[in-house]
Parts: sequence; C-alpha cells; structure tokens
Amino acid sequence: MAAPFVVPGPSGVSVRTRLKGLTVGDEKVLRLVGDHLGSLASRDLRARCAAGLDHDSGQWARRKRVLTEGSSSRWAGSVTKATHDQWAFARRGLLAYIHRLQAGVRTIAHRLSLPIGEKGSKRAPGGYRSRREWFAKSRRLHVLEDRLKAAQADWQAGVVRVVRGGKRLLNTRHHLETAGLTHEQWRARWQAGRRFLQADGESGKRYGNETLRVTPDGEVSLKLPAPLAHLANAPHGRYVLVGRVSFAYRGEQWADRVTANRAVAYRIHEDVQRGRWYLTASWTIPPVKTLPLETARASGLVGVDTNADHLAAWRLDRDGNPLGEPLRFAYDLTGTADHRDAQVRHALIRLLHFARRHGLAIAVEDLDFTAEKTREKHGRRKKFRNLISGMPTSRLRARLVSMAAELGIPVVAVDPAYTSKWGAQHWQKPPTSKTRKATRHDAAAVAIGRRALGHPIRRRTAPPRTHQSDGCGHRTVQARPGAPGREGNRPRIPGPRTRSVGAERGANAVDQNAHHRPGRSAEHEPWQQDSLPLSL
Repeated sequence: MAAPFVVPGPSGVSVRTRLKGLTVGDEKVLRLVGDHLGSLASRDLRARCAAGLDHDSGQWARRKRVLTEGSSSRWAGSVTKATHDQWAFARRGLLAYIHRLQAGVRTIAHRLSLPIGEKGSKRAPGGYRSRREWFAKSRRLHVLEDRLKAAQADWQAGVVRVVRGGKRLLNTRHHLETAGLTHEQWRARWQAGRRFLQADGESGKRYGNETLRVTPDGEVSLKLPAPLAHLANAPHGRYVLVGRVSFAYRGEQWADRVTANRAVAYRIHEDVQRGRWYLTASWTIPPVKTLPLETARASGLVGVDTNADHLAAWRLDRDGNPLGEPLRFAYDLTGTADHRDAQVRHALIRLLHFARRHGLAIAVEDLDFTAEKTREKHGRRKKFRNLISGMPTSRLRARLVSMAAELGIPVVAVDPAYTSKWGAQHWQKPPTSKTRKATRHDAAAVAIGRRALGHPIRRRTAPPRTHQSDGCGHRTVQARPGAPGREGNRPRIPGPRTRSVGAERGANAVDQNAHHRPGRSAEHEPWQQDSLPLSL
C-alpha cells in the first residue's frame, strides 16, 4: 500500500478572456491566418508521423525551414513544437490502448480456463455463467488478440493515427441528423477546429511575444505570414485588432509579466456555437515548495470521498477523530462540458473555503479507473461501469490541485485501497446518533482522512463483555502514530480465569504468537526445540 504524500502544485497558469469589439474585417483576417497556418500544421504533422521513431534534430530543423518559407521562423517554431507534442500525445494514447487490450486478454483467458459456473474470489473473477457466454467470449478473445497484435506492430514501428480537429467531430460528419447539425454548421466547426493561431512566448522580447502580442493596455496584434503580408494595417507586417482585452482572473500577474517582457504564450480560437472569439494566455510559474507531510497533518485535515454526484467530506483532528457534522458538496454532471466543468468548480470552491476557514489540509484518494472500466473485468455490470466512468477523477484532481495552490492549502493523496469497505465496516456506526446518520460515503471520508494522518482505519474489536478488563467497556480508541507499540499485540490480561502470571511478568506477555506452535510465527521469531518433560 502506497504511503500518503503531499501533492505538488501546478507548474503553469492559463487564463482566458473574450475578444470583444471585433469587426468583420478582423474576423476575416483571423480566419485567413488560421486557415493558412492550419494547412501548414497539417502538412507538418504528416511529415512528423511519416518520420516515426527515426525522427531526430536534423529532421526537425528541415521541417522548420520548410514551414518558414510560407510563414515566418517564429510561426514555424510554434507549429513544429505543437506537432511534435501532438505526435507524442498520440503515442502515449496508443500505449494506454495496448495496456487495456492486454488486461482484457488476460481476464478473458483466465475466465475461459475455469469451468462454467465456477464462482470467483475477491481478487479474481470466476468462470462464465453459461456455455453460450463462454463461446461468445472466446470469439471476443480472438478479436482482442488481433487488435493487440496490430497495436503492438504500430508501437514497434512508431505509427500513430492523429486527426487534426478531433476524431469525434470527424465521425459526426456521417451522423448529422443525430447530432442536429447541417452540413454548413458542421463545416464551420471543422474549419474552426483545424485552424492554428497560437504562438509560444519569448523572454526578453517586447511584451513577451513577438508573434501574438498583447500590450498592457489590451491591444492585440499579430505578425502576418508572408503570403498574407498585404493585409497588414500596422508597420513591420503586423495586423492590430480593433477590440481590446482584459483578464479578469490573474490580470495583475499577467500585467507584471508583459511589462517585464517575460514569456507569455497566446492562443486565439473561435467558438462557432456562440459566435465568439477567445484569447488564452499561459505561462510557467516556479514550482511551489510543498509542505512536509507532518506540517500538513499538524492541525488535522478534511477527508474527502469522491463520488459520481457529490463530494463527501468530514473534518478530523490530528488524532483521527471526526469532528462536527459530515459535509456534502453536490454537483450535476449532466449537460454540456462547460456546465459539468462549472459544477465541479463550484463544489471545489465550497470545499476549499471550508478548509481555508478552519486552516486544514485536504486528503483525497489517488484514484485511477483506467483499468476498472472494461467490460472484460466487470462483465454485465453496466451500471457499475457507468458509475465509475461518470466520476470526474482527473478533472477533480487537476482542478483541486490548481485551486488549492492558489489558496495555500496543502493536498494529501492517499492509496484508495479498501477505504470504502473498511470505512463502512469500522466508521459508519460509531458516529451515528439519533440526530445524525452517517452514510457509507461519510465513513469513507473518515477512512481517507485517517490514512492521510498515518492512523490505521480498522478499529480494534472489543472482547466479549465477560472478558473486558475496563469495567463494562474495553477501550477501542486508537493510539497516536508516535506511540510505541501501538500496532503491537494486545497483552494477555491476568486473572483467576486464566491462572496466568501477573501483568508484564511473563516473558511472552505481549506476544500472542508465542501461545501457538512455532510454525505459525516463524517469520517473527526463530524456531527452537522445547525441552523434554522431566516427568510423565
């Protein structure tokens, strides 16, 4: 089981604003420049994919020289870098696809090797239910093996498949009636998705970017490619937009960077559905020095359990005891992507404000459902697969880390193993009262918080009432992490019933393994031969 750790903060910042007040001429120029650079990016992506694993710095330089003839050296640098990143991202996606296929092949092969109807265990699935299902899965095994061979051959050859504009939008072309789009609407989205209007920043240059420049007062200008230089309305082949921009979020940080001529990267894109243009600015930030784990635990923390429709949270003190009432931050993940993202942000804002108000850290699970959503592993459990697929784990993690870093709140990630099961078993009933009923999710939040604090989740089970030594209630409260022997065996309590020696007087008073045969405790103590009895 992995140890808890403090999650490092983000390494970059990205802010977006709307380009307002654009004229028809401004939009026409932006579309012409974006379409021209997009065609160059498509040509360069084809060359990069054709090079495969044999690509080197010399080929990179040749690609850049070819693009410079139709644009400029800075535009060519931005295009080649974006193309290489896109190729690398596609290759990582191919590797993840291979791992999913391998997991599916292993699972099906294991289940086919078992007798039909054999039950599985907690760690391994059983056989298939019927002969019909067994036959269907045997055919699927051959399909997956063929796909795996083809994917592995592509991986060895360095072949990737990339669609500029998105594969989903490309496939929508064949289902326009289902998507509710006309051919003209789809064509507008396709062209907008394939445009290229982004430039990397350069430190020391004027306002941090020579290609796409934004002045501190909000004036936006761009360097026109060589074939479109006749459209310039400013000196040195530049085109200045009529509208002005301002960043409502992190505006002061952005202004400080451009005033000091520090690098800022920009990207301009069109939202065809809304008929709007947006400008995105991004820059790197120095890594934030994370707090030591002990410092983050000093004042307690908030354990958070991630679910498909809400965040269950509970405040814990430094000893791992839940305080106050359980918290619930709900969100609705239906509708558009923007709506879902806004719901996640609102839930996280409420959680972060609570943690900041009480000066607490946040403990979350280090979740990854990549290998948990396959139908080969869960079979007909479509409801469960849809449930874990609906959990926004990656979006929540990215949003939480970036927003918490802004507020100076440390985030502690823990291993998610058995948090829900042990939490419901050991921490759902104790905090339940007549006025408060703890749910399984609340108990899981307590388990996550205890693991982040270094405390065990499972509580000690009290002995029978006749064997309790503390009156009528054996103590089950856990000791602090620093207490010596807190994970040791419970000492044997002396008394008339057991006829044992006094407390702490026997050599094996604490070691329960000493009361069994040596074979059971061989890993804890060396084996030894007992002496023969002196009398019969």
